[in-house]
Amino acid sequence: MWSGPRNLSTAMMRSFSGRADTFVSDEPFYGAYLKETGDPQPMASEIIADMDCDWHSVAQSQNGAVPDGSGVWYQKHMPHHMEGPVSILDFPETRHAFLIRDPIRVAASYANKRSAIRPDHLGTARQRHYFEMEADRLGKAPPVVDSAQILSDPAGVLRRLCAALDIDWDAGMLDWSKGPHPQDGIWGAHWYDKVNASTGFGGAPGPLPELEPDYAKVAEACREDYEALKTHLI
Repeated sequence: MWSGPRNLSTAMMRSFSGRADTFVSDEPFYGAYLKETGDPQPMASEIIADMDCDWHSVAQSQNGAVPDGSGVWYQKHMPHHMEGPVSILDFPETRHAFLIRDPIRVAASYANKRSAIRPDHLGTARQRHYFEMEADRLGKAPPVVDSAQILSDPAGVLRRLCAALDIDWDAGMLDWSKGPHPQDGIWGAHWYDKVNASTGFGGAPGPLPELEPDYAKVAEACREDYEALKTHLI
């Protein structure tokens, strides 16, 4: 699942972890990204020390056997992390899907954390690029889901996503246990407070929030790519 940050991505990981047949991985390239770019993200030094930061080694492990032998491996990936020599093309046997969210809502989530952001932090341009690469490879559009869709109709959208990925529907995807989960990255201590307090998807989102000028510029820079991806929603 290629998702931008602050995008229901951890809730989706929780959802797939509720399946009886699924192992999940949380942003396996985050350490490599931080080491490559020096991006001053919260807990950067701790994350680098905790993770495999070699691009090719991480890619090899993500292309290997499922760590616990499960039938499905849900990998949560961030397009903006892919600043090294590895890309979506290095996962030819993987079924790829794309999780999008209105960039105004993404920027507002960062604003709530008082985190400075650039358009590339949202990853929307690379997400669109990866979508187009995968569509060319498949000869058809890979599945795209929007966080607003999921929150409005979790069961319906997740059923369609499972069908698009050719995996069985599992009602366990609709709820999960409260608190941190074993496969969470250590950065969850900073970022996952809301999802850790949840036991399922929240309700449909309300009106779009107002943004301060700096955040509004970031959201607007990502608008075209988001709208292009939105035309392919399942």
